[in-house]
Amino acid sequence: MAKMSWAAGTQCVAKCRHKKPKPGELAFQKGDILTIVDSTSKKGHYLARHNDTGDEGLVNGADVRERQALRGDPSLSLMPWFHGKISGPEAVSKLRPAEDGLFLVRESIRHPGDYVLCVSVSGEVIHYRVIYQDSKLTIDKGQYFYNLIDMIEFYSNNKGSIATILLKPKQKQGTKSAEEELSKSGWLLDIAKLHLGDKIGEGEFGAVHEGEYSGQRVAVKIIKCDVTAQAFLQETTVMTKLQHKNLVRLLGVIPHKGLHIVTELMTKGSLVNFLRSRGRTLINTTQLLCFALDVCEGMEYLESKKLVHRDLAARNVLVSGDNVAKVSDFGLTKVDSKVYDNAKLPIKWTAPEALKKEKFSTKSDVWSYGILLWEIFSYGRQPYPKMALKEVKETVEGGYRMEAPEDCPPGVYALMRTCWEQEPRRRPTFHKLRDRLEQEIGKHNPASLVKDGD
Repeated sequence: MAKMSWAAGTQCVAKCRHKKPKPGELAFQKGDILTIVDSTSKKGHYLARHNDTGDEGLVNGADVRERQALRGDPSLSLMPWFHGKISGPEAVSKLRPAEDGLFLVRESIRHPGDYVLCVSVSGEVIHYRVIYQDSKLTIDKGQYFYNLIDMIEFYSNNKGSIATILLKPKQKQGTKSAEEELSKSGWLLDIAKLHLGDKIGEGEFGAVHEGEYSGQRVAVKIIKCDVTAQAFLQETTVMTKLQHKNLVRLLGVIPHKGLHIVTELMTKGSLVNFLRSRGRTLINTTQLLCFALDVCEGMEYLESKKLVHRDLAARNVLVSGDNVAKVSDFGLTKVDSKVYDNAKLPIKWTAPEALKKEKFSTKSDVWSYGILLWEIFSYGRQPYPKMALKEVKETVEGGYRMEAPEDCPPGVYALMRTCWEQEPRRRPTFHKLRDRLEQEIGKHNPASLVKDGD
């Protein structure tokens, strides 16, 4: 039976192919993602927009299912066939009864640092040593791979130098295949529909490319290291739960040679570069306030979900073609918690209690937001100019706070100072900050915001 209460904005997955639409109906393939535009049902049909083509039309409610948020399930694995440190005889017992092409990968006990690919062929189990050499993996010193995911993908499609193509993974007990779960929930994208373009960024964990997916311009974060990819898979599950106009939107995930995370493309790049490249002559105070409000609304939404960003800064805010700022890089996002996992801390943006006692909360995000406000109104300057990191840490703990940027409205600087209260409980909520920013915008002329038309 068709669901009768979808709200506008609900994302759905097509359950079948609709190749001969009547006038006013939307054409789609099985697995396509559609967004409900109008929640009013007309004889079981809804007005929807195709996420790839942008076309709009009616869809039968019975032909689609709601796209599900992924649970943050620690058993979700990009490598369900990886069994860790088990012996050869244990691997053989796990692959019984032998079925051609059934396989698993284990750590080599005899050769620490290497791996072993175990494959069933003609009733026997063959063990192939996978040598780790020059930061790459190889079985035959002819074909090299960046990681295990890459290797398994290759031998699942090519026999190469092994006895048979890999046909069926033997899953480690207690794990779930990330690919299967992503497919079920509607977040798995098709690598064949993705065309990568130029590199537009390079982070600590991987490169970001501009690309095209089914005709739509996208950004693609590619994480090759299998361990890092696995960690980012868990973080990506958080993104499937979030939908807000001021958060960069996740379009889907592709487990391919590591992990490809596909998001909407923000054509004007990071906020810090946007501000630095245009400056005072092209961006007026009202536009700066609008950027500040955009980020605040995105963070208010995270606050409502009890999520902590932990790395809020102008470099992690992106600007769309129509000058909307959206919070990005959820790599460190976690449920509100006092425990931190020893990642590198951005000292100039991190609250004193987070630096000293590892206490991260929405209130430490508010501190970071105050620093981001300073970045915005200084047109992208580095915070604490000419101060070394050690000096920043010591002087801020001692009560030092940055002066107002040149020409910064007094009301905005007052907001920064409230964000930098030493006691976290004395800092405002993002909800309160939004109210104050809206009042500040009301004092300025909301006419022509940005003078460049790129």
